[in-house]
Amino acid sequence: MKALHRAPLLALLALTSCGIPATGVVEAGGPASGALPLTPVYFVENGRLVATQRNTGRPGDPTDALRLLMAGPLTGEGGTDGLTSEVPALPTAPPTAMALPSAADDVQGNSPSDPPGAAGSSAYDTPTVTVAGNAMTIRLPAGMAGLSDLGIRQLVCTATAAYRLTRPSTPSPTAVVTGGGHLVRMSDARCPAR
Repeated sequence: MKALHRAPLLALLALTSCGIPATGVVEAGGPASGALPLTPVYFVENGRLVATQRNTGRPGDPTDALRLLMAGPLTGEGGTDGLTSEVPALPTAPPTAMALPSAADDVQGNSPSDPPGAAGSSAYDTPTVTVAGNAMTIRLPAGMAGLSDLGIRQLVCTATAAYRLTRPSTPSPTAVVTGGGHLVRMSDARCPAR
């Protein structure tokens, strides 16, 4: 009978002596996650548009995709000649252009001569994108005057591809590019496959 009482104790000793320490939950790094979201961004290679995939924190956001476009191609990206862009990089305002608000400026920094709704607008802004129904409007800042046709196509292809990324079943929007001296209407039919 004594041997019968010792059997559970011996089994417990055998299990605890296998070298596995008794610990709680061990934290090791952040939570598990999938692949980073990617968005197609269109650059130029040998005179034609090509799509590259960029990491984004905001998939499906056309304005965010245009910021990625304006960041330019990465070094060594593309074929032997690399990728280029017809869209100017997002410039930074020169220090002399930075002016302190005057007493006549309102609390948002707009001077009385600014057009209504121009809060924060300048030649150094990123294009903005709005979508209503099946129409996408890409509004360019004044600093983007004189874009080439290929540059306009880069903007439209990048913005429409980003929009459709999270809305694959919606019809392709028709893009209207305004501002910077441009007024162009086009669809993404002329955009190469992503």
